[in-house]
Amino acid sequence: MKKDKLYFLTFLSIAIIFLLIASVASQYFIRASANQLIEVQVESSKREANEIAELINFQLASEIKKEAIVKNIQKVISVSKSDTWFISVINWGGKEVCHPDITKVGQPVNSNQTLLSSLKEKNNSDDLYDLLVNRKNISENQNLFEIIHISPIKNADLIVAANVNINSIYSQMSVLKRNFYLIFLIMGILVIGLSFLAVRFIGSAYEKQLELKNTNLASEVINLSKLNTDLVSYKEKVVEVAAQKPLEENTETSKTRILTYVRNELVPMPIKDIAYVYTENTITYVVSFDGKRATTNSSLDDIIANFDATLFFRANRQFIISITAIDKIIKYGNSQLKILLQSKTSEEIIISKNKAAEFKQWLNI
Repeated sequence: MKKDKLYFLTFLSIAIIFLLIASVASQYFIRASANQLIEVQVESSKREANEIAELINFQLASEIKKEAIVKNIQKVISVSKSDTWFISVINWGGKEVCHPDITKVGQPVNSNQTLLSSLKEKNNSDDLYDLLVNRKNISENQNLFEIIHISPIKNADLIVAANVNINSIYSQMSVLKRNFYLIFLIMGILVIGLSFLAVRFIGSAYEKQLELKNTNLASEVINLSKLNTDLVSYKEKVVEVAAQKPLEENTETSKTRILTYVRNELVPMPIKDIAYVYTENTITYVVSFDGKRATTNSSLDDIIANFDATLFFRANRQFIISITAIDKIIKYGNSQLKILLQSKTSEEIIISKNKAAEFKQWLNI
């Protein structure tokens, strides 16, 4: 149940993060794409208006009458569509002289002069895009035209204007938005779904590894518990054997004490009081259960040879430990063992991986 809740929260988090990113990215991409589209069309309309202005200038220079020129231009642009971008001719009085919709001829121009000035000065499409986005109080059935560029004609009171149908461009922008939203929706479904599946797959693999580690850990805990149980049993066995063994036999088979030095004083130490023996800087130290430390001239090899093998164990090159001094055995590193002593010292003795098997066999004697 907890895993299902975790997966659900993961799915929800991915979905929320994607929605936040998509909400910002979609607006940026829509604006960038719309501006690029508008800018291309604006530049195309400007070029067309300038070319028609040059053509009219050329005809006027060729002494063709203005009325004939206007009539020919009206005839040409009448067959063009005014649903998007188109060219018209106006006079200095602000009235339409030529227009694709002949009913507009003679009517005053109604356009946003601020927009025209902005486009002329900045030469960009940001203001036109803002006009489309912030489109208010405009009926969908109302054809609203805006002049985006003018090209005056020399030696005449005529101006060639590039126009845009706001409603038509707004419809194009709406289609562009729907397409972007559709793309982001499909991409969101794919990203969220694939991310969720990837999380499930990785999570399942991790859970299997975790279960395997837990199994191995449980097995190691059982082995350590068994080892500590063997330690207790072995201690009890040693105590029983020591109690049953005659004093004379103990005297004959093994030493009962070793000679040690405390400063310059020669002190015999009973072997039964020894917790562990170790070497440091070529000096051999003998430590008793009460924490007192003395030195001896014997090496570890000589000492272990004279100690009872059932009571003492050579843990490594540096330490010999007494079975009675062992307090706890814990796992350490890679298949190594750490021995905690119950003496007043705080020594922690490490038994290597190779020596661990011998130590376990020693406890099972």
